[in-house]
Amino acid sequence: MIKGLGITTVWTLDQERTRTFFTEKLGFEVRSDLSMGSMRWITVGAEAQPDVELALMSPDGPAMDEESATALKTLVSKGLLGAGAFRTDDCRGDYETFRARGVEFLQEPQERPYGIEAIFRDDNGNWYSLTQRNEELDFTKDFGTPPEER
Repeated sequence: MIKGLGITTVWTLDQERTRTFFTEKLGFEVRSDLSMGSMRWITVGAEAQPDVELALMSPDGPAMDEESATALKTLVSKGLLGAGAFRTDDCRGDYETFRARGVEFLQEPQERPYGIEAIFRDDNGNWYSLTQRNEELDFTKDFGTPPEER
C-alpha cells in the first residue's frame, strides 16, 4: 500500500541554476547530486520534511525520445510546468525573506478562505504557491467532509 509521496519532478533547462534557486533562495537542502552517465540526478528538500524530495530533472535524459524532449523543453521554457504549493507558518515573513533573496513574486501575500497565499516563480518560470494555512479553519463546516473521512 502507498504510504505517501516521496519524490516529485521539477523540470528544468539548467539543473545547476535550479539547484541554486532552491538552496540559496528558498533554503532547501541538497539530498543527492549524482552523475549517472548521461544524466545528473539532483534532489532537494525542505529540512522539516525529510521524506519528500524534488528531483530537478532535465528533459535531456536517456529515457526520453527527441520529439518528447523538444516538446517538454518548449513547455519548460514557457514556465508551464512545475506548479506546486509550499506550506509555511509565516507567509508574509517568508515573502519578505524570499523577495530580498531575488525571488520573483507574481502575487503578494493575500488573505484567502484557506489562509494566506503568495505566488512566485522559480528561475525557469515555473510558478508555485506559498501558503500559510488558516489554523481556525473548520474543514467540515467550510468545505464538507474531510478527505480522510471520504
